[in-house]
Amino acid sequence: MTIQQILIKYWGYSSFRPLQEDIIDSVMQGKDTLALMPTGGGKSICFQVPSLKFEGICIVITPLIALMKDQVQQLEKRGIKAIAIYSGMHPREIDIALDNCAYNNVKFLYVSPERIETELFQARLKKMNVSLLAVDEAHCISQWGYDFRPSYLRIADIRELIPSVPVLALTATATPQVVKDIQKRLLFPKDNLFQMSFERTNLAYMVEFREDKNKRLLQLVEENPGTAIIYVRNRRKTKEIATYLIENNISCHFYHAGLSTQERDRKQNDWINNRVRIMISTNAFGMGIDKPDVRLVVHMDVPDSLEAYFQEAGRAGRDGQNSLSILLYHKGDLLDLNRNYEMKFPEISYIKNVYNALGNYFQLAVGSGSDVYNEFVLSDFIQMYNLNPLLTYNSIKFLEKEGYLFLTEAISRPSKLIINVNRETLYRHQVRNPKIGDFIDVMIRSYSGLFTDFSSIDEFTLAKRLNTSTLIIENTLKLLHRSQVVTYIPKSTKPHLSFTGGRLHLKEIIIKEENYKALKTTALKRLRAVTEYVSTTTKCRSEILLSYFGQEETRRCGQCDVCLSRNKISLSQHEFDGVVEIIKPLLMEQNMSMDMLMSKVKGLDEDRLIKVIRWLTDSGKITEFGGLLVWV
Repeated sequence: MTIQQILIKYWGYSSFRPLQEDIIDSVMQGKDTLALMPTGGGKSICFQVPSLKFEGICIVITPLIALMKDQVQQLEKRGIKAIAIYSGMHPREIDIALDNCAYNNVKFLYVSPERIETELFQARLKKMNVSLLAVDEAHCISQWGYDFRPSYLRIADIRELIPSVPVLALTATATPQVVKDIQKRLLFPKDNLFQMSFERTNLAYMVEFREDKNKRLLQLVEENPGTAIIYVRNRRKTKEIATYLIENNISCHFYHAGLSTQERDRKQNDWINNRVRIMISTNAFGMGIDKPDVRLVVHMDVPDSLEAYFQEAGRAGRDGQNSLSILLYHKGDLLDLNRNYEMKFPEISYIKNVYNALGNYFQLAVGSGSDVYNEFVLSDFIQMYNLNPLLTYNSIKFLEKEGYLFLTEAISRPSKLIINVNRETLYRHQVRNPKIGDFIDVMIRSYSGLFTDFSSIDEFTLAKRLNTSTLIIENTLKLLHRSQVVTYIPKSTKPHLSFTGGRLHLKEIIIKEENYKALKTTALKRLRAVTEYVSTTTKCRSEILLSYFGQEETRRCGQCDVCLSRNKISLSQHEFDGVVEIIKPLLMEQNMSMDMLMSKVKGLDEDRLIKVIRWLTDSGKITEFGGLLVWV
């Protein structure tokens, strides 16, 4: 089949989106390729289509467990074999999954960056027929990126094990500095960048200062019919805002990573199929979801970076129809942003103390605990050691980014089971233990494939079929697990924490001062960029975003709040900029009255000058003090 036929057969699309075919052609020629495509540009098609054309398996590296699960599910719906391996899985699960990739007809292996460092993975990798290495969220490889992860730096090491395999790196958000860094660190023999324009001509970016955000949100969803996403910073606010909207007869769901898998799936399907109109969510929602008709995206909190904001705002209007992305803020938000920045970088001594306390909390000796995932409740840990919640959380995230430990997301996982013995041995066990004979029979009839692979099971369903309690079912499964007849992994809704390579002695925890300072400086630049974006009243929102991502040739969008305000003065951009170029240096050199300014710019149309000065005054770029105009 041609790549066009593959696209039609598996995705039902008659043609590729802009740049997709060029990227696929580059990959098909065996070239290392970097694809920089904004949210909604169709990144996954760029590695999925050529991988179906190639013989062998495509390895996809991504840090997002939710995205892995979603894409594996989507591929399996299309009849394509795919597997995900991520931190927190049982060693036996990983062993079976890697065997399937090496010896069975699996086309896609999604894997977390931490997993590729293990001896087990690298040993099995040598036995796989790898056709392509896709690196998603590639900005994570650069310490200048907004989500730097040291584990990404080790991706280049596995290239030695698969030397002839091309790399396709993909990201939606990267500054020019990060673009160069990605290609360098992934060992591209030569730069090979395909970049879509970041400009979204159908999307109006708005920023509004509001004291009562909820009231304004209600107005927005009433004024803008159609599907919407409302982003908030924490889980508590998702429910609070959903309750407020429902009380005002607005159809909506709330969504965050702490909900059960079934509940998240139900809410997501309701929203995708327009059974509910609005989703109120943390940033856990949206990855891998391509709903084209989102008309409104509202941020109720100021984001930590323009990269994150651009990605989330860009989920509006993917069908090309006019849509709105609006950010609501008040002065307290900017104060919180600065406070959060300081808290994100605890003192190095505090970070090390948190590491030591974690080892004691899990009662691990130095050298033990490698690849052991312990249930972790942050609030319990903080209470036990009397620690500051935000400083402690950020210390753990810092240790994670430095590669010393790994904290899984709080994603609900169903119970899983595999039978470790053959049918004959299992039958003998049933004969010796008649009390559990019926239980095993019902279990085998209820779930197929238990002898060859892990299956998700439901203790409640088994209890109902056996007319007993869930507790008895759980205890029976634990007994079989201890007897090594089965491997039973109980369900969990909590995060899990693991020490990479086991617990280290405190003197082995090395956080270089220069790296720490460099990360803090980079974070400060991102903070200032967000502050400028939110605070400006004179520069087009779209131009600010495009410039931030290195797009040099920009123009006013004509539809953001700044441009709409500018449009009211009935001057073209050329006319407006011409006046500003003349008066700005004069006022920056000396404060002067309106009459003095007019005398300095003889020949300039007086009406045009007054309109520009009035607009600049309303926008806060010029202020009046003692009868004199002052450039702020």
